[in-house]
Amino acid sequence: MKRKNGKNGKAIIIVLDGVGAGPAPDSAQYGDICPNTLGHVLQRAVANGAFAGLPVLEKLGLGNIAPLPAIAPANAPFASYGLMRELSAGKDTITGHWEMMGILNTEPFPTFPEGFPQNIIREFEETSGRKAIGNKAASGTAIIEELGPEHLKTGALIVYTSADSVFQIAAHTAVMGAAELYGICEKARRMMTGPGRNVCRVIARPFEGTPGSFRRIPEKRKDFPQPPPGETVIDMLSANGVPVFSVGKVAEMFDMRGFSAGTVKISGNRQGMEELSKLVKSERQCLIFANLNDFDTLYGHRNDPAGFARALAEFDSLLGGLLPILDAEDSLFITADHGNDPTTPGTDHTRELVPVLFLEGRRCGAGMDLGVRQGFMDLGATVADIFGIKSPGGKSFYLP
Repeated sequence: MKRKNGKNGKAIIIVLDGVGAGPAPDSAQYGDICPNTLGHVLQRAVANGAFAGLPVLEKLGLGNIAPLPAIAPANAPFASYGLMRELSAGKDTITGHWEMMGILNTEPFPTFPEGFPQNIIREFEETSGRKAIGNKAASGTAIIEELGPEHLKTGALIVYTSADSVFQIAAHTAVMGAAELYGICEKARRMMTGPGRNVCRVIARPFEGTPGSFRRIPEKRKDFPQPPPGETVIDMLSANGVPVFSVGKVAEMFDMRGFSAGTVKISGNRQGMEELSKLVKSERQCLIFANLNDFDTLYGHRNDPAGFARALAEFDSLLGGLLPILDAEDSLFITADHGNDPTTPGTDHTRELVPVLFLEGRRCGAGMDLGVRQGFMDLGATVADIFGIKSPGGKSFYLP
């Protein structure tokens, strides 16, 4: 594959959060027995009889990656296609994003399936100046319905975790504004460091509404992650004068580091694609890095394969509107950061291979089989190659 000159083109990365494509070789070590987010979601959708397929992704070559229900292999796929295997320890969002940009995380972040130890909760209460309620692994929507009335009455903060390495703090807007909640989360972030407590992310979860109809406010969610432990492709691009944009929560995964051109908050996949399209139309040489989170948050964690299939169909339609506005020198990557198979008994992420589609400008029928890439960092190495810089790790798609 011949490398393009990146002087005028844009590199666009779209992460379909949670859209895995089959078990990784080590999935059983993570408690996942034959997970297959795409395969199982499409299988359920076909069985329900109301699925029209994913025609745009099919043309790009999604069906060439692996056998998928209702997705045929393309005779001349528009995009290069393949799978990527994660090498980092874990199956969380931040680890997947870091690895894409050249950082391997060899130690898994700690999780707290039974809730946080009491010494951590006492320290948090002293640090925040408020009592904490909850302290268990729970669905965010379920725990605010359960404890929201008590929170409104007492002002105690709702603290909870999940199967992921997260310390989540929920507060109603009538109890405190977003700025105050963010300040408490910053203190919690400083607190949750060091051996045994260095959680991947502290997350602010503002919500509104009344008992029985509480609603989380996605555009006011804010993540406070561990900073990347080394230089990323994003850092290198910014240092070399290439503007870098974040759409969705991407910048927060990197502790806001290196996103020289700005960040765009979104409230869902549709808005994410709309904001992405605006940047594609208005910008020239840059990296646009987007995360579409609805698959994971709304459907994977809630064991909703029907909703997951609808979200895939919506993305496919929106992608059909994006492709015609790409310039000839643009490069588009579509991939995922982990799996989240909604047909499994649990609600955790699943350790899976992830799909990767790589489209170069408006070239059609130029697809190549990228095989199974040994590490997500190959994507970042390709981005670095496009802009003529040296990647911290990985092997570019352009190399044999």
